[in-house]
Amino acid sequence: MSSLEKTVEMAIDLLKKQQVSDFEISLTSSSGVSTSVRLGNVETLQYHLDKSFEINVYFGQKKGHASSVDLTKEGLKKSIESACLIAKYTQEDPFNGLAPKERMAFSAPDLDLYHPWELEATESIELAKECESIALEQEYIDNSEGTEVSSYEGKGLYANSNGLIATQKSTSHSMHCSLIAKKGTEKQTAYEYTTALDYKDLSSLNSVATGAAKLAQNKLGASSLTSQKCPVIFTSRLSSGLFSQLLGALGGSRQYKKSTFLLDSLDKLILPESVNITEKPLTKKTLGAKSFDSDGVLKGEQHFIKNGYVKSYIMGQYSANQLGLNTTANSGGVNNVVVSANFNGGLDSLIKDTDKCLVVTELMGHGINGTTGDYSRGALGYWVEGGEIKFPVSGLTIAGNLKDMFKGVVHIGNDIDMRSNIKVGSVLVNEMTIAGDLQ
Repeated sequence: MSSLEKTVEMAIDLLKKQQVSDFEISLTSSSGVSTSVRLGNVETLQYHLDKSFEINVYFGQKKGHASSVDLTKEGLKKSIESACLIAKYTQEDPFNGLAPKERMAFSAPDLDLYHPWELEATESIELAKECESIALEQEYIDNSEGTEVSSYEGKGLYANSNGLIATQKSTSHSMHCSLIAKKGTEKQTAYEYTTALDYKDLSSLNSVATGAAKLAQNKLGASSLTSQKCPVIFTSRLSSGLFSQLLGALGGSRQYKKSTFLLDSLDKLILPESVNITEKPLTKKTLGAKSFDSDGVLKGEQHFIKNGYVKSYIMGQYSANQLGLNTTANSGGVNNVVVSANFNGGLDSLIKDTDKCLVVTELMGHGINGTTGDYSRGALGYWVEGGEIKFPVSGLTIAGNLKDMFKGVVHIGNDIDMRSNIKVGSVLVNEMTIAGDLQ
């Protein structure tokens, strides 16, 4: 048995003395190394080794929670006793309880998420230095904000009083390069990154370095725009964030708290009928994949949006109980969501297909009201006329309402950014309000 499995057995033995009616245990263990370099000098070199223990205990429908990083027998005992004490002084909640036993992940599949990288500190330093060196050789690149290389591996274990003990191992490797471009007195910053479960699938040093440089170079010479209403394209790098707002609005907790702009939207049309949003959590060797949720429920493929209509809210067991529905195995969030493309082409094709629009490549600020759907954020990118990029733009604010924005989606490209848990291409919205500095 692994150390986590030994720990959970110890915790279960301790729980038997407390006479709880039900329990849930979550154990995690992670380790890794991360290195950051700036201008050829090592700024940080960190080794990570973390373990954690979380316990939920139930006395009927009274619930107590505790957590600890002390996985000794004494540490577990104190955590369990604390959770039990909390439960005894907590009011009953009729919506508390474990998910049904028949939904549990007793046969969770192996999703091929574990690909360790024996990355030594010296190697991580050399990789970061080489990436930064290539980037600094590019035209107009004046300075570096740093390059980072990291590698992590972890294991999670979930157990409950239904007899379930489910584990999942995974890895994550990444490289990030951030640069400053300068032309005359103007300076612009940009970054590029690569991330993968298997280090062999990472993009090359050269592509990360030159990609970051190109993004910074292309921002030089930016100007503002006159205030107006026009179509807006969100690049695939940003569109996953847009759709995360939609998925969040469909969350069970937001629904029962009535704090969402998509309240009571089940079976209602909120996107063009050409759009589907599907969770595919069991796709092997894919960022975001997961075989069971935080309630221990086995995950499976499901539609949240089908032909533009809401087919399901996004729920764990507690929010499902609140709404009188069945859990969708989304306690802890969504996993590997795919937004279908309805346009045969990526960003370049979308630009050619649009006479006049703003292409947004970066967003700033957090002006999003999840209850009303009001959306207002700082933006920069490119101005398009006649199907061609004319010049870079900055100093803008884009505004609208998320409900109108999603209904106004014209095209979703096939240039999916595979680095995200929400996989979606560039998105063209028919109209937003652009506030610029020019009159």
